[in-house]
Amino acid sequence: MIAILPTLIPSAAILWLQSTIGENNIPVAFACAALAAAVIVFIFAINPDPNDSAPHRSQLDQLLERRDAIYENLRDLKFEFRAGKFAQKDYDETRQSLETEAAMVIAQIEQATLSPSLIARRAPASTEKAAR
Repeated sequence: MIAILPTLIPSAAILWLQSTIGENNIPVAFACAALAAAVIVFIFAINPDPNDSAPHRSQLDQLLERRDAIYENLRDLKFEFRAGKFAQKDYDETRQSLETEAAMVIAQIEQATLSPSLIARRAPASTEKAAR
């Protein structure tokens, strides 16, 4: 390897490398420099695919999922209140907060669909099984 280097690199550079890092470490230094150059090229020269940064779900899908989650939370809250896990005051405050959030999400759904009509909720899996 050392015999090939004088033809590739000026002799002054080889002498400097030998004196700085030692004769046995020259191939390691070139390997590190090549790796660093490859990393820089990879980071700055490769253009990412625009489809990779695109959202996989639409805003409407996200809003519908959020609405369904709020409704499920309301059902769970009611069940736990009836089981005695919540005081009346806590139940009323939490229910009011969830209902307000649901109203905001429904308004966003209406704005996203440009329609005042509500989109039918997807039936939960437990309700579908009970209907059969």
